[in-house]
Amino acid sequence: MAACASRSEPGAGSGGEATAASTEDVTLVIGAYSVVKDAFAELLPAFQQQWREKTGQLVTFQESYEASGTQARSIVGGFEADVAVLAMETDIDKIEKAGLITHSWRDANAYGGMVTRSLVVMGTRQGNPLGIRDWSDLTKEGVKVLYPNPKTSGGAMWDINAIYGAGLKRSEEELGRKDPAYAKSFLAAVHDNVESLDKSGRASMAAFEYGVGDVIVTYENELLARIAQGVPYEIVTPRDTIQIENPAAVIDANADRHGTREVAEAFVSFLGTPEAQRTLAKYGFRPVDPGVWAETKDRFPQPEGLFDIGYLGGWAQVREELYSKKGIWYQVLAGL
Repeated sequence: MAACASRSEPGAGSGGEATAASTEDVTLVIGAYSVVKDAFAELLPAFQQQWREKTGQLVTFQESYEASGTQARSIVGGFEADVAVLAMETDIDKIEKAGLITHSWRDANAYGGMVTRSLVVMGTRQGNPLGIRDWSDLTKEGVKVLYPNPKTSGGAMWDINAIYGAGLKRSEEELGRKDPAYAKSFLAAVHDNVESLDKSGRASMAAFEYGVGDVIVTYENELLARIAQGVPYEIVTPRDTIQIENPAAVIDANADRHGTREVAEAFVSFLGTPEAQRTLAKYGFRPVDPGVWAETKDRFPQPEGLFDIGYLGGWAQVREELYSKKGIWYQVLAGL
């Protein structure tokens, strides 16, 4: 956990003024998935300044960044986050089912509670030495692939959904229908080349940059952010891939207990504002705000076969068919 900004930020005043302001301080606890950490380093101070100007109150942050599934379980297990910003709606649903979210969080904004979008893509080493062009290249002998473990990482579920969905698309082309057996075989062929299953997308990226593997399957925004920092990735956008949607929600039980509901709701709303959406776009996320998307869409490729979670039947069906104890993913993992 880390506090965001000090109490001597610009506009805090000095002497008696600072003392008066500090009596109104509020701490907001953020439980987020690891991918947003870099963007939040810019967004949290921006919200802090806005809130101070609007209310005279200094909001400080306690931040926790973990793999999305780990973060959700931590919150359900007692980590008292006021706001959750996670990789996928099913992780928010876990918190809701535990009784900690009591409002209709999907109605909290015009985008179904989502604050960012992205795509599942592939990252290769500089120059793309193996000539990776599409998912089928990951099935070739000797190609070493990295993606994280879906038990802990929401990003891993998006990765697997993308590959499985691409298999369904291929089956439609070749067989004239969606064939789960074909898609399972395609996913298994990719998984046979997976070098390791890391805890989170960030952990997989760290391993890749350390020299492990030839190709990393990850979020587009992660690669764009690393390229902006000077890391020499090549991004390969598959023809058929999934659109990622990432939600944020106030955790009612904790916000009410801490007396932070007003600031928590304001922060979640802030994430959907044009200012915040432009910042998120700078870090490689695809905006949910239509105006900001129109401003920035030329930065992002539009793959021909882009699909969303609805193509796979929605999250409820995906959880049952792919990730239940006897689901397709665990059959692949067991070599069945």
